[in-house]
Amino acid sequence: MAITDSLLPEFDQEMATTRRVLERVPDDRLGWKPHEKSWSMGALASHIANMLGWTDVTMNATEFDVMSVTPEQANQVAKSRTELLSWFDANVVKARAALTKSDAEYFVPWSLKAGAKVQFTMPRAVCVRSFVMNHVIHHRGQLSVYLRLNNIPVPSIYGPSADEGM
Repeated sequence: MAITDSLLPEFDQEMATTRRVLERVPDDRLGWKPHEKSWSMGALASHIANMLGWTDVTMNATEFDVMSVTPEQANQVAKSRTELLSWFDANVVKARAALTKSDAEYFVPWSLKAGAKVQFTMPRAVCVRSFVMNHVIHHRGQLSVYLRLNNIPVPSIYGPSADEGM
């Protein structure tokens, strides 16, 4: 079995789940923050939607320098749930296409850099799983707590939620 054949079903399931969580983000709570050091709900949700773009960079380049990101790009926050879901859906399509590679392509080393400093280097397969997918899942969990704290029903993620039982 090819890596792509194993990875794409997991990707599809996790992205469908992530979309269900993002669908719950209300327009009138985008600026809400649980703590002064926390991201706003809109910023966190936008980060989730946008970080899928890292898949294309991971699978089609051998490195990325975070210093190349402009403040406007780094701080892009959706102005509505509609815009947020549009970003997410477009990035899912691009990410999924980027994942259709040969096994050899998944083992190419990839580096994250901050200027001249290499933050890490690992095979693309590891980057896609940890730096992209697990990272999305991590922030999706945070966002589900934001929803709970705002009395917004949390969708089923890996089984029934307290709001969506069997």
